[in-house]
Amino acid sequence: MMSSSRLLIIFTIISAAFLTVRSIRLVPDDKSSFNDGSSDFMEAPGYQNGPKCSVLPQNKLLLACDPSAIHIAMTLDPAYLRGTVSAVHSILKHTSCPQNIFFHFIASGPHHGPLAKTLSSVFPSLSFKVYTFDETIVKNLISSSIRQALDSPLNYARSYLSEILSTCVHRVIYLDSDVIVVDDIKKLWKVSLTGSRTIGAPEYCHANFTKYFSDRFWSNPKLSGVFESKTPCYFNTGVMVIDLERWREGEYTKKIENWMKIQKEERIYELGSLPPFLLVFSGEIEAIDHQWNQHGLGGDNVVSSCRSLHPGPVSLIHWSGKGKPWVRLDDGKACPVDYLWAPYDLHKSRRQYLQYSQDLDIL
Repeated sequence: MMSSSRLLIIFTIISAAFLTVRSIRLVPDDKSSFNDGSSDFMEAPGYQNGPKCSVLPQNKLLLACDPSAIHIAMTLDPAYLRGTVSAVHSILKHTSCPQNIFFHFIASGPHHGPLAKTLSSVFPSLSFKVYTFDETIVKNLISSSIRQALDSPLNYARSYLSEILSTCVHRVIYLDSDVIVVDDIKKLWKVSLTGSRTIGAPEYCHANFTKYFSDRFWSNPKLSGVFESKTPCYFNTGVMVIDLERWREGEYTKKIENWMKIQKEERIYELGSLPPFLLVFSGEIEAIDHQWNQHGLGGDNVVSSCRSLHPGPVSLIHWSGKGKPWVRLDDGKACPVDYLWAPYDLHKSRRQYLQYSQDLDIL
């Protein structure tokens, strides 16, 4: 865990060193032309368990179902591959027991093989499985939103984790691909979901909750009544601890789908996969400390604007919004906070800078 002031000092040092280093974009805008990109990445360092770690089976098939392991789910999209690799790298670097983590990656069918090959090349000892997401189950439920990227079927895979992952997986941390973790992920894994709560996430009760839904929604008591007797608060679905057993018992995927069907008819929101989660879970989540999702660093959903870290401790940094650090760095339009992401980037064009940051041991 780091303080926001220490992180500010770090990215000041990084930005000065980074001025002479430029990178190329890994993935073309046309996803259909995606090829295996394993040769574009450096192999990550090998991270070993500390002496106090539990001894878990190193057989990946056994670890995939081991309740003692830390289970992390992420989507695997060619357009965000560089972000995913950096996120995984940051998790392994800062955790005390990297060999006790199992990653569950969800990819669309055509890209399953090449993406898995890339991960194996970059992280030879990583325990993971790549699942194929059948996009047809959600395509007809998706309504257009404020930003095209939010309309990707893979963006809705988080709603289907209970069906995609094996039933032996009882609990999982879901993370977006545009995050880095600067604390031990084990701390987030240990968060208790009290009572019957199904998900835990940082929530923001000071935010204007009404803006996430249309006037049509709020003027219809049959719809807005879902929040009756609740104190709904906004939460970001890019960082969630999920009890999959409770999710399956509560049939929450069906409940989310029902709201998506209503959206098709009534047009009650504009923000992709987020509002159905708010409709189903808001007011009933386990509140996690804000340090586990310093989000919004990509600006809003329309403009890639620069934003600063919030005051206080920082465990996870999240570039939610339109701007992504790898794109802004490539374009020579980086925001100061983007330099906090750069040391975890394993793209080969970062070789010179990565060596510099390792010599300084600044992260």
